[in-house]
Amino acid sequence: MNNKLLTFIFILLPPMPTLKIKTDIAISDTGFVFIPSTGDSFSVNPMGAELINLIKQGKQVDDIKKKILSSYTIDPATFEKDYYDFVRQLKQYNLLTEK
Repeated sequence: MNNKLLTFIFILLPPMPTLKIKTDIAISDTGFVFIPSTGDSFSVNPMGAELINLIKQGKQVDDIKKKILSSYTIDPATFEKDYYDFVRQLKQYNLLTEK
């Protein structure tokens, strides 16, 4: 029952703008993220690295969702919650721009 409610809530949200990782952000294959303009760096897990790379490629959230759901054992509602949480973190660290 809760999954249906969560899915319903996400359907009511306005469409997410197209996101873009800032051009000066570097990410390694191992998930090491470096921001040259500030010198800050941090690591993300493999799914985080894949999400960043998919966003860098200009993929829309529906395409990212399909890719992640086919690659990882995760249900759609959990993906959506985790994805939007991750995007909020990327925004908090000033790694994203909106097209």
